Amino acid sequence: MNEATGDFRDSSGAAVRPPIVWALAAIAGLALDWLYPRPFLPAAVPGGWLGGIVFVAGLALLIWAAATFRRAGTQVPTTQPTTKIVDAGPYRFTRNPIYIGMFLGLIGLAVAFDSLWLIALLVPFCLVIRYGVVAREEAYLERKFGDVYLAYKARVRRWL
Repeated sequence: MNEATGDFRDSSGAAVRPPIVWALAAIAGLALDWLYPRPFLPAAVPGGWLGGIVFVAGLALLIWAAATFRRAGTQVPTTQPTTKIVDAGPYRFTRNPIYIGMFLGLIGLAVAFDSLWLIALLVPFCLVIRYGVVAREEAYLERKFGDVYLAYKARVRRWL
């Protein structure tokens, strides 16, 4: 609710769009790595393969979560109204599988490119998602769904 105008925006009011934060972290990490490489893996570790597997696992989780939202008839973008609390698919285990998928994607890129910069950028990425997105989403869902969301929140962890 906007106190000054009395308008109610039916969305989380997230400070930023999560895909943009993810893309900025990935691009910044890769650019820094190109300018000033900081490898962190031992030479014997097959980083490309291992990172690729982690990246694909994150992408698969993200796609599964988004498809579960769509099947339930609710919106994925944080700028759109949420129409129901989804507790199926990956939402049985975590309230934020899309963000966990994004986190795994960044870890996968960090390992695949052997980039300490990408590892370091996980910290600001997680802080922005946690405080600029998740906190606002949770407050919005509590306002909109009340006891239904509180029961879900009590049953399912935020992360893993």
